[in-house]
Amino acid sequence: MQAEIITIGDELLIGQVIDTNSAWIATGLNDRGIRVKQITSVSDDAGHITEALNAAAKRANIIIMTGGLGPTKDDITKKTLARYFNVGFKRDEATLKNVERIFSRTNRPMLEINRMQADVPENCTVLLNENGTAPGMWFEFDDNVLVSLPGVPHEMKYLMQQYVYPRLQARFKMGAIVHQTILTAGLGESYLAEQIADIEDRLPAHIRLAYLPKLGNVRLRLSGYGDDLAAIEQEISRFTSEITKRLSDHVIATQDIAIEEAILNLMLANNLKLAVAESCTGGYLSHLITQHPGCSAVFLGGAVSYSNALKQRMLGVSPETLEQYGAVSQQTVEEMAKGVISHYNADYSIAISGIAGPDGGTPDKPVGTVWIAVANRDKIIARQFIFGSKRIQNIERSAVAGLALLFQLLREEVQINP
Repeated sequence: MQAEIITIGDELLIGQVIDTNSAWIATGLNDRGIRVKQITSVSDDAGHITEALNAAAKRANIIIMTGGLGPTKDDITKKTLARYFNVGFKRDEATLKNVERIFSRTNRPMLEINRMQADVPENCTVLLNENGTAPGMWFEFDDNVLVSLPGVPHEMKYLMQQYVYPRLQARFKMGAIVHQTILTAGLGESYLAEQIADIEDRLPAHIRLAYLPKLGNVRLRLSGYGDDLAAIEQEISRFTSEITKRLSDHVIATQDIAIEEAILNLMLANNLKLAVAESCTGGYLSHLITQHPGCSAVFLGGAVSYSNALKQRMLGVSPETLEQYGAVSQQTVEEMAKGVISHYNADYSIAISGIAGPDGGTPDKPVGTVWIAVANRDKIIARQFIFGSKRIQNIERSAVAGLALLFQLLREEVQINP
């Protein structure tokens, strides 16, 4: 069973609004055994919408459209659909009462343009939108289903959950789709592929392996498709075990989560506390950690010690170390890592100091040079990295590298079951 998603609106194409609807719908369809063949965004133009519909109908059994159902002249989806099916309009009384209820509740005057929200193509089944004035519309044609929904996210989600998913499950025989993610760090995409090439070659046609690289880590996603959910889950589990065993030193988690979340989960399970000392990352590492709910059970905080003076005052780095070796050095980050543990009473720490760029480099320490240290009360690991010349990428890569190095130290000290 295959679906296509079409989002409508000039605001999507000029970047004024980010299309979050497609990602949410695609996730829900996959969870129900429906593969998304394609996602298309088109402008508020009848010709473009019709072209997208014609193309989608050739590829998919299910078409989900969002957007263009408002009361103003730029919202043309209903008129386009009526022309597409060569039908007229009917006024849906349940929708009209819903619109009247909404305006009565808010004490706003109701105009004829608002009443026209209840006018829908004659061949559609109306999906009552209790969260807004624009109804959803369900069409069946040539053994296909087309659903048109408002683009407002909370209205779209309500209609999908209340009506569309149950109707799709009743209308079609759903297949089984299983996704399994393996989060890795420390190896590039090409080297990973070389390491597991023989395993990938043995994957059956209904199981695919995707490589999803980000700065500093790579997610491997196994996707299986078929009719027997239990059989696919068993196959995916077997190949997941084989891959994680092969890449054991570099596997962070077998969940689709970020590296910092995997670390937070691990440290929480072992009742461990973390603090950080940041220089060139300027708080970005702390931001990655604190974006996750519940992080306060693990993360104590830390210091953004950009200047040498603050490295001394906040972390206890000695003036002699800074004078002899410089701020970007093994000796300095090691003292930063030790200092943050003693000053903030943490079990583990990450310290980062580097030259993010675009200037500040020297022949001995070019832009992109970063020293990172991770420590607990008994052990410290420090590594030098040479990234590149782009400042933002250097900051992001430094933070992820620090997290990966911390995971390496944790692996040596605590029991890990990815």
